[in-house]
Amino acid sequence: MKMDVLLGLQWGDEGKGKVVDVLAPQYEIVARFQGGPNAGHTLEFDGIKHVLHQIPSGIFRSQILNIIGNGVVLDPIVMKREIDGLAKFKIDYKKNLVISKKATIIIPSHKLLDAAYEQSKGDKKIGSTLKGIGPTYQDKIGRSALRVGDILSPDFKEKYSALVEKHKTILSFYNHSLEALSEMEEQFFAAVEFFKTLNLVDSEYLVNDAFSENKRILAEGAQGSLLDVDFGSYPFVTSSTTMTAGACTGLGVSPSKIGEVFGIFKAYCTRVGSGPFPTELFDQTGEDMRKEGNEFGSTTGRPRRCGWLDLPALKYSIMINGVTQLYMMKADVLNIFEEIKVCTHYELPSGEKIDRLSFEISEVDAKPVYSTLKGWNCSLANIDSYEKFPSELKNYVSYLENELNVPIKLVSVGPDRNQTILR
Repeated sequence: MKMDVLLGLQWGDEGKGKVVDVLAPQYEIVARFQGGPNAGHTLEFDGIKHVLHQIPSGIFRSQILNIIGNGVVLDPIVMKREIDGLAKFKIDYKKNLVISKKATIIIPSHKLLDAAYEQSKGDKKIGSTLKGIGPTYQDKIGRSALRVGDILSPDFKEKYSALVEKHKTILSFYNHSLEALSEMEEQFFAAVEFFKTLNLVDSEYLVNDAFSENKRILAEGAQGSLLDVDFGSYPFVTSSTTMTAGACTGLGVSPSKIGEVFGIFKAYCTRVGSGPFPTELFDQTGEDMRKEGNEFGSTTGRPRRCGWLDLPALKYSIMINGVTQLYMMKADVLNIFEEIKVCTHYELPSGEKIDRLSFEISEVDAKPVYSTLKGWNCSLANIDSYEKFPSELKNYVSYLENELNVPIKLVSVGPDRNQTILR
């Protein structure tokens, strides 16, 4: 039995949570392998919108075991709040949620460091969510972080204090206030006590034992491939490996165990925070796209930057992830346009046209070169099969499949789980 991987191919916010919810009944385990509370997965069903930040999107299916893997960074305060929010849905999280002891913990001073680092960058801000994710991954790589298993240690508070003292030294260099720290610590230690009541496990054994038992596993990514710390638009990236390879290191799984790779993309592009975005629209079209798609961060509420679909970037993500199936989200957002544009190449300042996402794209002003397709310019609200799609939408799907050389197996035409058309 192999593990399938589901991940975003753009700059995040592609609609991964909805797809996991739709696919989840086919699996016995859903496992999150990277990222932290900067990720917001939105699911909508029965007329209710649900936003998850750290818990895998299979949590609403009682028969599924949800694993938070070692590659994730966890904020105990956010986790407690999130679990408390699930109480009204009568979800037995003690039965179907387990957390790796090797997952790294975000402590209060990580959030202060995040704010201090971002403030020091001035107009070169990365656009951090200020949740403490970056500094936590820094400590992980620097071998000084605290992990979930540490909270069970009798000397946890000593370990915690040693790390905070290190952080205070850095914060003093930036002249950053420590005023909020004591209140944050009070919340933190209360949440840690709650954390101790959860199922804390050696999840790499759990996942690999599941292979032996022929259980179906879906690995769920956060953020998007173009935010990968190695292959994204560095330095405007997240701090983890957001690609298929991250599922191996973030769950303790051999590469030979990877099965299907489901690549999720929007029918257009969005981005939050700073960084290059060649197809970004600064005109009324971009504003209309934002309003129609309700493009505001599920975690931060920040308005997302919007633009037309970028094929060179999408082909790049498909290549580095080994994508076997494509899922196109939010096709309904393009309902309002008579014409739809797709970027096929970039034009460099020298006049050269390229169709690759080269290193220099982050450094130069690359202009998009577009192909124009006819829009369907009608509602998709009552459509329940691919055969009922307007011909223009079918043409759009066929055009993308021909360009990308990967089949588009799913098209989402609305936010509800029922508005998901499988091909």
